Amino acid sequence: MTPQTDPQSSVPPHGTEPAPTNLTAARVRLALRGFREGWSIFVESRIGVIGLAVIIIFALMAISHPILMATIWDEATYDPVTGYAFDQIEQPAPPSWAHPLGTDPLGRDVLSQLLSSTASEFILGIVAALVTVSIATMVGAVAAYYGGIVDTLLMRLADLVVSLPGLSLLIVLSALFDLNLFMLALLIGVLGGFGGSAIIFKSQALSVSVKPYIEAARVAGGGRLHIILVHIVPNLLPLSFLYMMFTVTGAIFSEAVLSYFGLLNIRMSWGIMIHTASTAGYLLGGTKYWWLIVPAGASITLLCSTFYLVGRALDEVANPRLRRR
Repeated sequence: MTPQTDPQSSVPPHGTEPAPTNLTAARVRLALRGFREGWSIFVESRIGVIGLAVIIIFALMAISHPILMATIWDEATYDPVTGYAFDQIEQPAPPSWAHPLGTDPLGRDVLSQLLSSTASEFILGIVAALVTVSIATMVGAVAAYYGGIVDTLLMRLADLVVSLPGLSLLIVLSALFDLNLFMLALLIGVLGGFGGSAIIFKSQALSVSVKPYIEAARVAGGGRLHIILVHIVPNLLPLSFLYMMFTVTGAIFSEAVLSYFGLLNIRMSWGIMIHTASTAGYLLGGTKYWWLIVPAGASITLLCSTFYLVGRALDEVANPRLRRR
């Protein structure tokens, strides 16, 4: 006789779920709880909240330019590169109702240039920050886990990149190659990822690689790649977000310097606005032509400062020793 199989035997007990579902749900709950705790610590920092508010204002500025160009401004007058203020007799024209920040020596609206450049600065900073922290996180995790010759080679490469004068190197490369905004962001990200950031991430990864759960995962049969990606890299993410803020600051400053010297192939940026005023002889003109210098210069300073302030506030979230509670 063929043994009869109980149909109930293949059904999991009532109230139980597959282990992967429970594990995923637990990870989501832990991530949400960690985000809430981190956010509560972040909002206690006044400089962080102020910096985040200013960043949101700049983001709204970047979004507003294409909307204004599509609804209110006409391209012939307000295009940041080819526009010309036909209603002004002399150029540069001071601020007016039609041109709230005046026009530059070529008759282009300064406010339109300022708003259009904001989007470029955000794209540059975000791409450079993502590339930097991605490379630095993986390099640090791999160097800390493998050690030996792998650690030596990666850290010597980092020492070599750190020893190079970053801005001078970018100036030389920009003069040799036709760099656009995206290529500059990748270049800054690669240099930053294999440089000092990799050394710092490796130090943090070393403290993670000696934790008991790393050895438990190794004993349980976890592969090297699994341990690095699942157990080491997630513990480096708070530090990654922190260094993203600082990378954005460096990228924006570098782009402004390179644009000022005319070494980038981009349509418009804050550095180009200052360069235009300088080549026309208005850079040292005092406060008479303030609208040619102050909007772009203040935007560079303010945006770099706000990302730095947000980074300092995130430092309290990532570093428990700096927390007030």
